Amino acid sequence: MIKSSIIFSFLIFSFTHSNVSSAGDVVWHGFGAQGIIQSSDSNFINDSGDVSLRLTEVGLNASYRINQKLRVSAQGIYINGGNRFDEGVRIDYLFLDYQLFNSNSWNVNAHLGRYKNYHWLYSATRDVPHTMPSIVLPQSSYFDAFRDVSLGSDGLSLTAQHLNSLGEWDVRLSHGSSRVKDKQTENLMSKLATGDLEHDFDTQFSVSFSPLNSGLSLGTSLLKTKFSYHASDNDVFNDGNARLTRIMLSLSYGAEYWDINAEAMHEKTEFTGLFPQGRDENGISQGLYIQGRYFIHPDVTLLARFDTFDANKDDRNGIQYQQNSGGTIPNYFAYRDQLTFGASWDFSTNWRVRAEYHKIDGRARLAPVFLPNTVTNDSQYWDIWALQIIYWF
Repeated sequence: MIKSSIIFSFLIFSFTHSNVSSAGDVVWHGFGAQGIIQSSDSNFINDSGDVSLRLTEVGLNASYRINQKLRVSAQGIYINGGNRFDEGVRIDYLFLDYQLFNSNSWNVNAHLGRYKNYHWLYSATRDVPHTMPSIVLPQSSYFDAFRDVSLGSDGLSLTAQHLNSLGEWDVRLSHGSSRVKDKQTENLMSKLATGDLEHDFDTQFSVSFSPLNSGLSLGTSLLKTKFSYHASDNDVFNDGNARLTRIMLSLSYGAEYWDINAEAMHEKTEFTGLFPQGRDENGISQGLYIQGRYFIHPDVTLLARFDTFDANKDDRNGIQYQQNSGGTIPNYFAYRDQLTFGASWDFSTNWRVRAEYHKIDGRARLAPVFLPNTVTNDSQYWDIWALQIIYWF
């Protein structure tokens, strides 16, 4: 499987590299990334905990301007991240971008199709490796097991930029839904879920403000989404649905030699049916990460980040969670505290090598979520290290 993944990635990379073109109104960009990663004593990458080459991203994106107001944008990607998400080729986005209004102070666009999620700091760039701050993003806000659903949706998105004497405002509104693949159902519910999970809708609103000449950006976003599950015969789960309401706050500040980014998340989950009788999974989860980068040279960047997540704000140490499972699931599956250190070096034009190490306390945000793998994940503490080389054009 590893060998075939590398060969397939190389073929796609060769294709994208050989088709760079800026003729007419078509603009092409592409990227390729290959790495090595290990997540010891966990099933984050694989069930064995061994060193793995399943850290591959290869993609091509294009934009074609039909006329002054209308263009089409698309990106196809091959991705292999081990157990984090479904391996294979997918269309990350494919939408029509129509300019509704443009003036000296306003610009308003509508995106129709498979649009991108522009509401969080890294949600719109997590599909392009060299635009991300690290190989593995903070899991409190960017849960890898649901990458495809949170990356974007099929529907309509409105984006507006406004410039006034105070600064720049970005306002975004979107509504749509995504197809949930079998692998994502497995990541969330476990292999014992043999029914169909559907994403009914996803509605998001966000606004961010950047004071003029400050380097500062403040933002907030709201999310309401619903999933429905249709159980099959002999399923361990029942017919039901889940409604999620998320509030996020963000802060970003950039200086000449350093920057800092942070996002805080507060998410309420309400279940109807779904679980066996008597099991209650309703609750409010919270997460926060604070990340700093220092640019010791134009080509060299150091990174440090603290990321924390609690599946239930009223049971942060997971004691009640363990009791509700009859003692079969350890308390450390209810929280996750993660410390990350990393470095990157742009050693040539459009080439980057990146390395990072994560030390983790707790097992929340590992797949599957509803019925955790307690055999492989049998300790409270674990770590991840990764090395990746990236090329883009």
